[in-house]
Amino acid sequence: MAELRYNPISMEWVMVASHRQERPQMPKDWCPFCPGSGKVPDSGFNVLRYQNDFPALSVTPPEPDDVASGPLFSVKPAYGRCEVLLYSDKHNATLATLPDENIRELTAMWRDCYIDMAKDPQIRYVFIFENRGDVVGVTMPHPHGQVYGYSFIPKKIESELYGAKRYYDEHAGSCLYCELLKEELRDGRRIIFENDFFTTYVPFFSPITYGVHTTAKRHLPHLGAMTSAELYALGETLRDCAGMYDALFDRPFPYMMCMYNAPVDGTADDYCHFHVKFYPPMRGADKQQFFASSETGAGAWCNPNCPEQKAEELRRAYKSAI
Repeated sequence: MAELRYNPISMEWVMVASHRQERPQMPKDWCPFCPGSGKVPDSGFNVLRYQNDFPALSVTPPEPDDVASGPLFSVKPAYGRCEVLLYSDKHNATLATLPDENIRELTAMWRDCYIDMAKDPQIRYVFIFENRGDVVGVTMPHPHGQVYGYSFIPKKIESELYGAKRYYDEHAGSCLYCELLKEELRDGRRIIFENDFFTTYVPFFSPITYGVHTTAKRHLPHLGAMTSAELYALGETLRDCAGMYDALFDRPFPYMMCMYNAPVDGTADDYCHFHVKFYPPMRGADKQQFFASSETGAGAWCNPNCPEQKAEELRRAYKSAI
């Protein structure tokens, strides 16, 4: 089964993809993403776009199963695109250890994915992300990220777009993200590091421990609007973020890294500002932070740690990592 089902209460589409339950765990003696597997070039590669073997969305989706009955049960084909983005042909590489050449090609691949999927008239939003670590459900440890092209605007992104648009309308065309970054830089306590093009910080309102944002200093809506220098700086910045996390407890640190671009139709370009969020599932070296009833059931977040204190810890980790 692969289809989209509409929730009229929350007004959002839910992807139902029962075939993904059959995704294999990493075999002990074989990796499909390593040269020699028969699935990637035997000659090796720096980075590679790979069609997801178990996609939640497809450009040729099947017709929905005949299970909907009644006016409140709406379904539609699960149209979209799902790709795996391989960072290296080396099985034990990580984002934090990628050489400069891979970083340049990886950021170009991110941009190309955004541009390519944006050309599809049925795609409304392009979401690039990386899941790292068993604790977030990663089944293949070979270094990789993913990109989804949705035929709808996901609810969380829709909510953030609404907040940015309201601020833009109420403040004479000012960008909310630009203004938040100015305030964070003015305060300074939560800034971790910055370069010519990006600033990395723990937001004043961070809902989770060690949650970090990386925001473009210049107002730009998406990857496609970046210069070559900005693209490379983005790769360097995210590599440094990954290295910072690994240095925090001197061990590989799990995370979810999510890129937020503007919707592909261009209507939000004036108030949508490119940024990246890291969602770590750990609040300590051996303590997992659970998104429990208040967070999951009510959407009411409780951060058990002070953002300013955690920013100081991350600054120390960043300095030890570089």
